[in-house]
Amino acid sequence: MAGIHITDIEAAINYWRQKKPSPDGVLLAPEARALADVYALMIYRHASEVDTDDFPSHAMAAWLAWYDTTPDTPCIAICSTSQGDDMCKGCGRTFAEVQHWPAFDPAEKRSVWRRITLEASAWRFNRYAERAREK
Repeated sequence: MAGIHITDIEAAINYWRQKKPSPDGVLLAPEARALADVYALMIYRHASEVDTDDFPSHAMAAWLAWYDTTPDTPCIAICSTSQGDDMCKGCGRTFAEVQHWPAFDPAEKRSVWRRITLEASAWRFNRYAERAREK
């Protein structure tokens, strides 16, 4: 049971608002509306994450469509875990996260992305930031 962070839901809503703008400034596209319903419940409950099991199928489909537009892996092809480090200096993932990445579901991957972005200590966020943007 992985959780989806509220910032990912905000990003997905904004993606759909840009992709399918409101014709009248009031109505939202069905995808944005589905995600907005989840977002509103999270705000009401003061929750920063929602369990994927509690995600309505139409909202999950909209979130997954947004997710498919994001980079899959934080890898910048400078992997220090292959040299024995427990934490990759290049991307910021742990050895286990690098090893099991293909088996992670989208919510698990976004959780790792959130952690490494908040930590911002990996080379992808400083030394090689321009290289990471090319990926």
